[in-house]
Amino acid sequence: MIRVRFAPSPTGPLHIGNLRTALFNYLFAKKNKGSFILRFEDTDKERFIKKSEPHILNSLKWCGIIPDEGPDNGKYGPYRQSKRKHIYKKYIKYLLKNEYAYYAFETKEDLKKIRNEYKEKGKLFIYNSLTRSKLKNSLNEFYFKQVKQVKTKNATIRLKVPASMTIKVNDILRGNIYINSNSLDDKVLVKSDGNVTYHLANVIDDHLMKISHVIKGEEWISSFPILQLLYNFLNWKMPNFLHLPLILNPFGKGKLSKRNSNKFNVPIFPLKWKDPIKLTTILGYRELGYLPEALLNMLAFFGWNPGGNQEIFSLKELISTFSLKDINFTSARFDKEKIKWINHRHLQCQSVSDLTRLVKRSLKEKNISFNNDQKLQKIILRIRSQCTFVYQIIEKSIYFFQPPSLNQTYIRKVLLNKKINKKILFLIIEWLKTNDKNNLNLLKHFFYKLAINKKINISYLFKILRLSLVGKLIGLDLYFLIKILKKNDLMKRILNLIFVLN
Repeated sequence: MIRVRFAPSPTGPLHIGNLRTALFNYLFAKKNKGSFILRFEDTDKERFIKKSEPHILNSLKWCGIIPDEGPDNGKYGPYRQSKRKHIYKKYIKYLLKNEYAYYAFETKEDLKKIRNEYKEKGKLFIYNSLTRSKLKNSLNEFYFKQVKQVKTKNATIRLKVPASMTIKVNDILRGNIYINSNSLDDKVLVKSDGNVTYHLANVIDDHLMKISHVIKGEEWISSFPILQLLYNFLNWKMPNFLHLPLILNPFGKGKLSKRNSNKFNVPIFPLKWKDPIKLTTILGYRELGYLPEALLNMLAFFGWNPGGNQEIFSLKELISTFSLKDINFTSARFDKEKIKWINHRHLQCQSVSDLTRLVKRSLKEKNISFNNDQKLQKIILRIRSQCTFVYQIIEKSIYFFQPPSLNQTYIRKVLLNKKINKKILFLIIEWLKTNDKNNLNLLKHFFYKLAINKKINISYLFKILRLSLVGKLIGLDLYFLIKILKKNDLMKRILNLIFVLN
């Protein structure tokens, strides 16, 4: 059975690169009727941020990527690595007993000093079979004789990488990869504070949770041979691995990262993030008006191409179409204009009821009350073709929801005949008091008759009326606007213009 996992570290907000990883895992699982597991790698206490986990959970929920197993449910828990220390202990003992791992006693200061010494000689320090015999560890008999009594309480535990060995790993995308073990570090498996590191925890968790495929970012490929060694040492079958290509910045030069997202003016998080250290707020795709379907559609095409001409996919369509064989290893450049185009297309594909719900929510956030769903749907249908984002629907139709702010200087500039303007507006109010504004034929007849009687062009009459209702000379069809607005609102707005003209 297909079982995949998304295992973020709660050390910050969810980056769209990690969201792409979650998406590909989710699509693969759902396409093959498998399980998508969410697991938190929360053993890095130095970088842990409390608000990070809810940001990750809420981001996945907003996108519709719902785990089958995770912190709240599942039979292979706990799904937080900090709660699994008791599970890791026996495997650590096994590795030490069989000499696949060893204790190392260097402090951070010791290692920093050694690296600097190597650097001064123009060399790169690697803690491995070529250097470990001269360092402070349980494999160095001379060191043991010197200290006489070794305390392992605050020691780290390192993987004992074999010397001069060719390690073969297989990536679904890249095929076989060969690495010389002398180029590898003896990676720390257990830190001095007792917390297990990424390498060991992932291998143990993936095995015990019966993970069949590991799909993650290309940046993790350097740790691939270390994982292979651990699987070999523990006599476990390794899952199938696939490392996804990078997402590059808009100029295609370097990875799109949290550091350079501001430079390129590119949203980097699905939801807004309030930085607890810098005390700044960074808006996410949701707050900028993007639809989750559009974001997922864009992310899917970063490294995946099903062929054909279809570019707009719903999540359901992505699931039915997705295949690992359609993933390529060419890094994808972020295209700011393409995501806007995709969002525009998804906005047009949204059902009117869904758009009504989104617009009502946005209106509520602006403290604007509009409870007539039928009228709201008519407004949306008229205006959405002009919009890329939900907030633009409101921006372009705000005069339906609240009276305009009238600019006296502007109005007096475009309406030259003050006396005629006021007379016309008063006559329109009188007509509205006793007639049905929704009778289009009657309304048209009144306007044309009024224009003839006052010896003005009908277009000038409409200009006066539009200014009173909208506050400017642009907007949707005037008859449509009159039909949507309540009669009392119409008369109040016309009166406001009369007051401005006084």
